[in-house]
Amino acid sequence: MADKRDYYEVLGVQKNASDDEIKKAFRKLALKYHPDKNPGDKTAEEKFKEVNEAYGVLSDPDKKSKYDRFGFAGVDPNYGAGQGGGFGDFGGFGGFGGAGGMSFDDIFDMFGSFGGGGRRQSRRNGAQKGRDLQKTVTIDFTDALFGCSKQLDIMKEVKCKTCGGSGAKAGTSKKTCDQCGGSGQISQVSNTPFGRFQNITTCPKCGGTGQVVESPCPDCSGTGRVRKTVKIKVDIPAGVDNDSIITLRGQGEPGVNGGPDGDLYIVVNVRPHSTFKRRGDDLYLDMPITFDQAALGAKVQVPGFGEAYSYTIMPGTQTGSSFRLKGKGVPNVRTGKKGDLYVKVIVEVPTKLSRKEKKAIEEMAAKLGQDVYPKKAKFDKLKF
Repeated sequence: MADKRDYYEVLGVQKNASDDEIKKAFRKLALKYHPDKNPGDKTAEEKFKEVNEAYGVLSDPDKKSKYDRFGFAGVDPNYGAGQGGGFGDFGGFGGFGGAGGMSFDDIFDMFGSFGGGGRRQSRRNGAQKGRDLQKTVTIDFTDALFGCSKQLDIMKEVKCKTCGGSGAKAGTSKKTCDQCGGSGQISQVSNTPFGRFQNITTCPKCGGTGQVVESPCPDCSGTGRVRKTVKIKVDIPAGVDNDSIITLRGQGEPGVNGGPDGDLYIVVNVRPHSTFKRRGDDLYLDMPITFDQAALGAKVQVPGFGEAYSYTIMPGTQTGSSFRLKGKGVPNVRTGKKGDLYVKVIVEVPTKLSRKEKKAIEEMAAKLGQDVYPKKAKFDKLKF
């Protein structure tokens, strides 16, 4: 088994990275290595798995805490089984009698057995979680505010219905591998200056499962899986934003040897709105008003989503001034508490005036004194 890379290194973030930084790093790398963008690229597929595994730990507060304290031993009790390597590096376990209650027997298993036969069976033919998948869904701005349900088409491997996932033809069953005796491993004993050394490798005949299919299922060719498009319904909660990730447990690909199915990560993209802008849970709106409304004050209707809000503009309101409507923003995806709506007033200057309208403005201007424009009067006195 190849050495694992540090999860922070996999995502390219520092150990003190925020949840948001971790999520953004995952989003970027998952899109880069997604199988749909790299068909047939085994390297990209492995990178995708590695990125998903790292995010699965670092996005979970409990797992992240254990990983920070104990390394891989804190999140994967099987880590180290059958590993080779020198005595100075124990893959993040912290040495003999170290963190996480690791015993000498655990370390012993990492390197094989000295002085004659192995002490334990390797776990290579044990249950393994299925592959995690990722799907991007794009929704409208209003759907992000109120939540929605989407039905997605996911291309993935599923258990073969014909054989129930066993891989064996109807009326037959898997047989114990005669090469490894069902252990899934082949052991070789070598004599060294330090004594006898037992090297354990995966059985080439059964691939480490301990069983072989002599009469394969015609529909899946003995793999126990078929690739097909399945429809999955996802409920998108109110308040989601760009790069929000919804995890559907068990909706990934089937596990191996009775292991749990993988997970499906739904990455949400939100289409921008033509009028409203969003920052976190707050909404922002530029609202035009007329000159007379700004000068005299007026009761205006502020547009919302599905409703309008009344607000009284004070006399003498200047363009660029703003006001807040508390609790009229976006519901927080975790708490449900709404943010605020910030409205910036834009005084609109009339255009395409008729002669009569122009004359009316000229007459108004003639009647108004300079004291109604104190800022302009002050500016006109500047010497250049």
